[in-house]
Amino acid sequence: MQLKSLIKNTVVLGLTCSVMACCSPKESRIEADGREVVDFKVLTFPLEDVKLLDGPFKHATELNVQSLLNYEPDRLLAKFRSEAGLEPKAEHYHGWEDNTIAGHSLGHYLSAICMMYKSTGNEEFLNRANYIVDQLEECQNSDGEGYIGAFPDGKRILEEEVAKGDIRSQGFDLNGIWVPYYTQHKVMMGLMDAYELCGNQKALEINKKFADWLLTVVKDLNDEQIQKMLNCEYGGINEALAELYAVTGDTTYMKMTDAFYHKSILDPLSNHEDILPGKHANTQVPKLVGLARIYELTGNQKDRDAAEFFWDRVVNHHSYVTGGHCNHEYFGAPDSLRDQLSDGTTETCNVYNMLKLSSHMFSWEAQPEVADFYERALFNHILSSQHPEDGRVIYNLSLEMGGHKIYQDPQWFTCCVGTGMENHSKYGRNIYYHNNDELYVSQYIASELNWKDQGVKIIQKTQYPDEQGTQLTIKADKAKQFNLLLRYPYWAKSGIEITVNDKAITVNQKPGSFVSINRDWKDGDVVKLKMPFDLRLETMPDDSNRVAIMYGPLVLAGDLGPENDPKVSELMYVPVLMSESRSPSDWMEPVAGKPNTFKTHDVGRPRDVVFKPFYQTHERRYSVYFDLFDQADWDQQQAEYRAKQEQKKKIDNMTIDFFQLGEMQPERDHNYDGEKVFVDQFKQRRYRQADRGGWFSFDMTVYSGQPMALVFEYWGGFPWSLTFDIFVNDHKLVTENLKNKRPGEFFYQIYELPDNLTVNGGKVKVKLVPHEGHRAGPVFSVRTIKR
Repeated sequence: MQLKSLIKNTVVLGLTCSVMACCSPKESRIEADGREVVDFKVLTFPLEDVKLLDGPFKHATELNVQSLLNYEPDRLLAKFRSEAGLEPKAEHYHGWEDNTIAGHSLGHYLSAICMMYKSTGNEEFLNRANYIVDQLEECQNSDGEGYIGAFPDGKRILEEEVAKGDIRSQGFDLNGIWVPYYTQHKVMMGLMDAYELCGNQKALEINKKFADWLLTVVKDLNDEQIQKMLNCEYGGINEALAELYAVTGDTTYMKMTDAFYHKSILDPLSNHEDILPGKHANTQVPKLVGLARIYELTGNQKDRDAAEFFWDRVVNHHSYVTGGHCNHEYFGAPDSLRDQLSDGTTETCNVYNMLKLSSHMFSWEAQPEVADFYERALFNHILSSQHPEDGRVIYNLSLEMGGHKIYQDPQWFTCCVGTGMENHSKYGRNIYYHNNDELYVSQYIASELNWKDQGVKIIQKTQYPDEQGTQLTIKADKAKQFNLLLRYPYWAKSGIEITVNDKAITVNQKPGSFVSINRDWKDGDVVKLKMPFDLRLETMPDDSNRVAIMYGPLVLAGDLGPENDPKVSELMYVPVLMSESRSPSDWMEPVAGKPNTFKTHDVGRPRDVVFKPFYQTHERRYSVYFDLFDQADWDQQQAEYRAKQEQKKKIDNMTIDFFQLGEMQPERDHNYDGEKVFVDQFKQRRYRQADRGGWFSFDMTVYSGQPMALVFEYWGGFPWSLTFDIFVNDHKLVTENLKNKRPGEFFYQIYELPDNLTVNGGKVKVKLVPHEGHRAGPVFSVRTIKR
């Protein structure tokens, strides 16, 4: 298929309603007021109609207000101006903005300040949004052809190489540019938010002109070239184009989404095939957010099938207890998470996008499962990812046993600094949903809703989750009949109690549902909802003895001491739990004066542990997952631990030379050298790794005339492309591939040296060279041993 036939306003879309989107006559549904061709079970309210009241989400919003005001728009715009041939007005920001992904942060920032304007009414955010739009218009006018961009040489590469079929595409690189369409997606969505939330007509015109320019890049590409191009992460630019169609009615933009349909990913998902293992996680999620929006505008059932199947697989087979997913940014095997715990778990961008997808899906059928997941991820990841004092945010929310939270420098931009701007700007968006005569209370967050169509205000007063319930007060000039639906959470196994004006309501539903109260509501009516929290275990899907402890909606983290205490970084220093009972209420006691805080009694080995909400755990080492043993399991565990210690002792006794990588003096002693190599830490252990196109080498002591071997120490479970050659004295000894090898543990890999090895001066030179597109390592230590 070619896109050359795309002529503006001449393409006709098959805008047909899917069978599943149709509703029974008895079911209350609602039509959106735009170009959507499906009807919805519920719709969200505008951000300005929901005001946050005192509580953790209002506090998070206030912290983000200050963070957003601290940024300088001219610094975010600097590279846009220089690429347009204009003089920058300030120095550009650093971090990823130094690279060819430059510009993505401006898109996030523009979306965030537009949402914050609607959330707070602060005119400064409106002024900043309008200023940024004016500056982007100046850049676009200077270009003269509709292009806007901040990454170096981007326009030429896309026009003169990609558009002509010269496509060199890898996972994060398109012809030398780091994910160009990903960046443009963020900018386009920022412009759309400026138009839709701030009423800036100019933003829409800039967006249209850029999309028209983008059409010149993709219109002549055949399907094979398009699919090759899409091997590079492209964010959710299909969503941005669909939104342009939604507000303009120009079918060209919807048809352009065909150029961003990645068949090798999206076709299997639409056929209910889980092809996620080994895939970069956040590369995929925005594609499905885009398909969800395209479904709403076209009725294409295949797109909805893909989105719903993807959501189910991620939520129910690839996610941790916090609602986050991925380890070191990649999906592993489904239902195999036991050994995928590290400081690189649960990227915040992924959760941001999963909540966007969840919002679409909830509007389709108002399924309680979707609202329950939203609560899980919102409280236990998003709220956990912001520092409660200074508003710094987190890239990867560590679930390492004995790990700690690592906050980002807000001036050193990454993708999660960008999504962090947005996460804490829009909390009011998904608390309440409605159709014509039904109001769904999806989340229990202190807030005030102005339901203008009904002439009703709802004041939700609660300290939830420090309070196990909520109170809703109705404000209305006159009586109004509508159906109020309250979420009965999946975790409320002890039941719930509901009263209206202190009179009990009979609840026949089960946890994981909505409770309906249909009546004439009068001014001053009060609904009270009590939801007792219970302690419970949630286990790893592949190990029932590795458990997390939850209390109501909250993930509890075991406090292991100060962040800088190195003892708790090793798994052997994370206590285990010893009990014949799997009911935590049997061995946990509340800590007086501290809501949602507990201490184990007589089950911790070697010590008992205080547990508190994960979202309130900061600057401490912690573990979310613990190993729970009965006596028989513990005896076996001790035997396995002793066997590993014996192996280590045996290797130590056989060692001739030992080299700890990443340490200054050992590297000098071993004549270390390399190019494109970096040193980093994992589980408080230093390592070396050669980047793509790099290498590193070092000398190791050996003995002549006797069998020898090299022993490399690795960590298993890194999901990256890690194939490399190991050379000894310029002769290739072996090709190693570390991707997902022996996940969840440090291990020794022994490589026998040839018996005829030439030894000069008692040493050999060892060199690691990655394959094309791969890295070499990480390597923690190397030793030579007698075989």
